[in-house]
Amino acid sequence: MADAFISTHKVILAAFTAGAVLFCPTRLQANPLTACDLNGDGVVNILDLQLAENMFLGVVPCTANIAGVGICDVVVIQRVVNAVINGTCVTTISHSVTLTWIASTSLNVTGYNVYRGTQSGGPYTKLTATPVAGTNYTDSAVQAGQTYYYVATAVDSNNNESDYSDPASAAVPSP
Repeated sequence: MADAFISTHKVILAAFTAGAVLFCPTRLQANPLTACDLNGDGVVNILDLQLAENMFLGVVPCTANIAGVGICDVVVIQRVVNAVINGTCVTTISHSVTLTWIASTSLNVTGYNVYRGTQSGGPYTKLTATPVAGTNYTDSAVQAGQTYYYVATAVDSNNNESDYSDPASAAVPSP
C-alpha cells in the first residue's frame, strides 16, 4: 500500500492555465482488501473471527464474501480462523482494491474520476463511467498477483477535469 500526495501547486497552476480553479484530491490511498477482514479495519484478527461467528449464528447480517456472496457457514468461520493463524485468507471469490482520498478543496467539484494502470506512470484506463460523488471507490475487477497503479482526478460542474493525482499502488495478493 502506498500513500500518494498531490502537488497542489502543480494542479493550481494547471487549472489557472486552463482558466478554471480545480483542485485535485490531496491524498489517494489504495488498500488491497482481504475478504477475511470482515470488519474492514485493515487486519484479520479475533474481532473478524467473532464477527464471522455472529454472522453464522444470525446475530448480525451476513456480509461475508469468503465462500461466496452472503454465505456465512462453518467454512467461512474456518477460513477466518486460518487467516488469523497464518495470514492467508482462502476465498472462492475475486479480490478488490478500495481507493480513498481527501476531498478537493474546490467548491464546484461534483465528483472524481478514477483511473487504473499496470505500470507506474501509466498509461491509465478510466474506470468510472461517471464521476464518483464520494471520496472512495472499490475496484472489483482486479487479478490476484497483479500490481495496479491508480490515479484520480477532480471534475467540476462544467465537466473540467483536473490533472492526475500522484499514483497510489496496490499489490493484489495471490490466492
